[in-house]
Order: sequence, then C-alpha cells, then structure tokens
Amino acid sequence: MFSKKVLVVDDEPKITQIVSVYLEKEGYQVFTAATGKEALECSECKAVDLIVLDLRLPDLPGEEVCRRIRQRRDTPILMLTAKAQEEDKIRGLAIGADDYLTKPFSPRELVARIKAILRRVKGEREPQRDLISFGQGKLRIDVPKQEVFLKDEIVTLTPNELRLLLALARYPGRVYTRPELINKVQGYEYEGYDRTIDAHVKNLRHKIEEDPKKPKYIRTVFGMGYKFGGEEDERNPLD
Repeated sequence: MFSKKVLVVDDEPKITQIVSVYLEKEGYQVFTAATGKEALECSECKAVDLIVLDLRLPDLPGEEVCRRIRQRRDTPILMLTAKAQEEDKIRGLAIGADDYLTKPFSPRELVARIKAILRRVKGEREPQRDLISFGQGKLRIDVPKQEVFLKDEIVTLTPNELRLLLALARYPGRVYTRPELINKVQGYEYEGYDRTIDAHVKNLRHKIEEDPKKPKYIRTVFGMGYKFGGEEDERNPLD
C-alpha cells in the first residue's frame, strides 16, 4: 500500500522517469505532468501530498504554477531549476516553495529532501496547549487543527509559515537566531542559507501584521534574529 502521493512536474521525460523510479522504490505513489496546466489539474484531482515542480515548463512558468497552487491549497512544493543564483532561490521561497534543488541533482538527495519535507508536514508536535491567543483573542492559533485566526478571520499560511509562527509564538519574547529557526521550520540547515527565514518572515508579516513595516508580532532583533513580541492572553484553567 502506498504511503504518500507525489506529483513530479517536469517536461524532461528522463528526469520524470528517474525520479519516479527512485520514489516508487521508497513506496510513494507517483504522478507526472509535463506542463503547468497538467500540474494544476493533477494537483486538484489527485489530492497529492507533495509536488516536485520544475521552474522551466513549456506553457507556464513554474513560479506561476506555484502561485496558483498556493491560492487554493498548502501542498508542500519542492522546486527544481537550473538557476543557481541566491536571488532566484529567495524568489522561489517567497512565493511559497518549501524547498529548492538546483539541477543537476542527485535523485537520492531529492528523495531525502522529500522525506524531510513530509516529516515536517506531519510534524512532531511539542507538548503544548491546544490554543494560543494574543491581544484578547485578536490573533489565535488552534494547534490541533493547524489553523490561525486574525480578528476571527482564518489566515491561510503555508506549512513553513505556520511552523515559523508556532515556533515563535510558543515562547513569546524568546530570541531565535536564523539557524535555530531554519532547524525549527526546515528540519535541517540550507548550508548556511540563512535568508530562507527572512523570506518566510516577510510573507508571514504581510498576513498577520496590521502594518508589516512596523510589526507587532514578528519582531527583528538586530544582529541576532527574531522573536515574538505579542503579549499572550491569560490561559483558560481548563486548557
């Protein structure tokens, strides 16, 4: 019985074939798509658990495919690209990618990264209360349901954004370095690629802060990292 469904999107048959073989050996059910349109259709009808997405597709840019998927669901996305520039990586992470792998790549490394992403999505939950609330309920995090509310309106977060928010909000006032947050969010370090966290922080601020340029919750501690600045509401004794 297959454990997880993975969609591999690439217009190079050799790549999809090799990746499929490696993933199927690990017990994954694999679907493939050669265009952005096929990827969008498959992501809707197959309920996949993870998407491996090439940026260079014949019809739609991979970035646009990622954006459209993110508008509807939070399926983890691992981007593949021939680009190796740091700004390209940041751009991919900023639009919602969970990881980034540059071509040519090792199929074994790809499988390892997929496993790491799926472990993070499954999550090893810390033994904390079910509800975290700030500002008299203005910002609420329902931990078991993995839902965030701002002024009683649900906020759509990517898996990485949610893990970042939980890591900070569980310990208000505690300062985390970027490498610490990378380990909390990504599960492993990006070879010193600390700006990964900056991209997630920027996205998160735009979603939960009244003024992202003057953040109340996700605060920068210059020369160190980030901390959560909100004042936690008193806990219900029954929690």
